[in-house]
Amino acid sequence: MRLWRQALQRLATVAVLLGAMPTDGAAQANTLVADLSQHLIAITTAFVGTNVVLFGTSDGGADIVATVVGPRENEIVRRKGRVAGIWVDRESLEFARVPIYYAVASSAPLEQIAGPEVLARHELGVEHVRLEPVDAEGLDADQIDAFRAALVRNKQRQQLYSRAPPSVSFLGPNLFRTTLHFPANVPPGIYQVQVFEIEDGYVRDAQRSALVISKVGFEADVFDFAQQRAPLYGLLAIVMAVSLGWLAGVIFRRS
Repeated sequence: MRLWRQALQRLATVAVLLGAMPTDGAAQANTLVADLSQHLIAITTAFVGTNVVLFGTSDGGADIVATVVGPRENEIVRRKGRVAGIWVDRESLEFARVPIYYAVASSAPLEQIAGPEVLARHELGVEHVRLEPVDAEGLDADQIDAFRAALVRNKQRQQLYSRAPPSVSFLGPNLFRTTLHFPANVPPGIYQVQVFEIEDGYVRDAQRSALVISKVGFEADVFDFAQQRAPLYGLLAIVMAVSLGWLAGVIFRRS
């Protein structure tokens, strides 16, 4: 229950801190209203992934694009090479503030909805996610692009970045919906869900909300213990591994 309360408190804090999103054109009356079928995903020992429905209304005549961006953290991409016949890490590059999860859904192909400048400004599409190297000294643009592409491939292999974006379907002239998938390995944290109403290549309206993914139950207790008392957790893990190894040896000797 404590984790649930903490998650809800964080969600409330984020909802207060997140203001209205900027648009590309002149200010207009809000015509976009969107929401999620749930704002809290609980990760338990039986969690195998889940789907969340995003739905809403607009005044029609515009395309809808939705993105889900997970918490950001630095990540290192390593490139392997052969040394004396052995594959080892030879080069690496660290990227700053990488979203641990990224998904996008749209009512039409993104390249048909807006130009590259607008797509890049709002990070619409995996290729437009901002992945900036921390220190790329000695590397040219092609090498940086290769590391960036490798980072995206790794995320897609883990099902944490979109491969084929799901479509946003219109249920009438104003109602729209899409289904967002979160795999079993989705990390906990506060996720930003952004919905854009785009017309004639420009963002006419936009809305942002928060989605909390939190561990609960026994798994949450183990996670908290590992984070708060890492040395003791490591010692217990070693003791357990040695004990299980000794027990397995005894069993096999008797058989």
